[in-house]
Amino acid sequence: MRSALLVSVLLVFGLTPPAQAAQSWKLTNSDVSATVALADNGTLSITVAKGSTTVLNPSALGIRTTTADLSTGLKFAGRSDRRVQESYVTATGRRRQHQVDANETTLRFTKGADQLDVVFRVSADGLGYRYVLGKPATVTTEASEYAVPASARAVLLPWDNGRQDYENIHLHTTVAAAQPAAYGYPSLFQVDGTWLLVTESDMSGNYGASRITLNNGKFGVTLPDAQTQSNGTTPWRTMIIGDLATVVESDLSTDLSSPNKTGDLSWIKPGISAWSWWGDGTGDLALQKRYVDYAAKETWEYVLVDSGWKTWSSGQVQELVRYGAARKVGVILWVHYTDLDTASERDSKLPLWHSWGVAGLKIDFMNSDSQARMRWYDAILAATAKNKLLVNFHGSTVPRGTERTWPHVMSYEAVRGAEGIKPKPGKQPYPISHYLTLPFTRNLAGSMDFTPVTFSAVRRNSDAAELALSVIFESGLQNFADRIANYPNYPIAEQLLKTVPAVWDDTRLLAGDPGKLAVFARRNGNEWYVATNVAGAGRTIDVPLAFLGSGTWRAEIYNDNTYRKLTFSTRTVTAGETLSLPVQPDGGFTVRFVQPGPKMQPTQP
Repeated sequence: MRSALLVSVLLVFGLTPPAQAAQSWKLTNSDVSATVALADNGTLSITVAKGSTTVLNPSALGIRTTTADLSTGLKFAGRSDRRVQESYVTATGRRRQHQVDANETTLRFTKGADQLDVVFRVSADGLGYRYVLGKPATVTTEASEYAVPASARAVLLPWDNGRQDYENIHLHTTVAAAQPAAYGYPSLFQVDGTWLLVTESDMSGNYGASRITLNNGKFGVTLPDAQTQSNGTTPWRTMIIGDLATVVESDLSTDLSSPNKTGDLSWIKPGISAWSWWGDGTGDLALQKRYVDYAAKETWEYVLVDSGWKTWSSGQVQELVRYGAARKVGVILWVHYTDLDTASERDSKLPLWHSWGVAGLKIDFMNSDSQARMRWYDAILAATAKNKLLVNFHGSTVPRGTERTWPHVMSYEAVRGAEGIKPKPGKQPYPISHYLTLPFTRNLAGSMDFTPVTFSAVRRNSDAAELALSVIFESGLQNFADRIANYPNYPIAEQLLKTVPAVWDDTRLLAGDPGKLAVFARRNGNEWYVATNVAGAGRTIDVPLAFLGSGTWRAEIYNDNTYRKLTFSTRTVTAGETLSLPVQPDGGFTVRFVQPGPKMQPTQP
């Protein structure tokens, strides 16, 4: 009151009130810190560091609506703090059991009658922030930006405004050399020895899915719509920070997302799927039965039947479902999203397909990040959960922590996958760097349906490298896409593919360099898998086995010989050893570690 009275008196006498003093707040957890500053003109900024390394220079904060510009002229009104400690379970991802330990601070600002809360949540592996307006609003833009140091290494996904998808090849560059353009999430940066992954979390139909646009050396958050009808709370702007292993193993994207809305998870079964479209087309009922037979032989959980089933009668679909059920193979059906874009269509079709015994749906061609499409995602996710149908999205956005909120979502495409290297005239192989970039970018956003292990694809990686993608690429529904007539030509691969799971209880990065090297260890139950891909010259890869438990382990090694053909060997190892294996040029290997004795059951959702 006293300061307001002083301002009024000064204005009466034609004098200029003094500017408010600049203020700042330092928010920390472990050695991750964020400094939030309010300048004397009422603009907000955030600076982020990991220890002594600044990974984000002062970067603007704020939001604009049709009624208020809350990016300037702000006044500090209060602060509240709380510690967030919780646990949750997902059905897919890098692991299924998750623990959260974060420090949350809400800074409240006002501008006239308007209020802006900025909520910060800082964890040992990064931080997120979101805006809370306290009332519904029509958002026009955000001031949010990422001022990554110009010298930083950058791995960026060019955004395609025409297709509105995430199916380009990543660029490896620096912030200084990157072209002013729009880029899709997640974006990866290296500042000295520290890595920064930028994405967003907790997306819903309350907002459109954003991207970042480089302009004047800073990446600004770009919304997909000119106006967004928001309830007043935005998604989290998310930054995962640390060494490369910390970034790869982080759960921050799901930690920041809304709790489970699916409900009971007991019916949700991730798995491996045979998919005919890539090699044999959609085909008829007889072809799909042959795919069921092969899936049963390999102990795979599903077959994915693409668009051809729409010419069948309902009786034929039910016949295939019964045929699969007798062989413990579920059936997943492809649909175009417009088949389910109204409530009446969802209300009529989903219960019908569930009544037939269909296990799930592959829903395709959304190709938009608009708020309207996000609202459609909300509707289809709720409806498929109600009808106990698994979901695999193609032609889609990237996941943004979805596996926590809707655990029945098994995977998303949003990647330049094996579909682009089908064995057809004129097809060109992907650069090896593409395979070695995705584990550090797209796949860190969530499950990724690349459809790997296509030996007959147009490619130049070795057979062992291709086989290793079954472990390196995480997807709750892992669609192995080669022709079932071709897999028997690779009996060593078939042996591994009978055992490799689609769901994991732990993930470790043992070594990596985006675009050049990936050495991953993943655990399911009491079995560990280590998979490696390299780009360029052959070499020897050393794998320290400290992640193994006590006792002796049988290492089943799937590698290349000098002719780049698959080989299989075994040896006995312990956790104190280092396993040294040769790798062929553009090659790789996979090792399955098993131990005699009672098996630890995989974590159940």
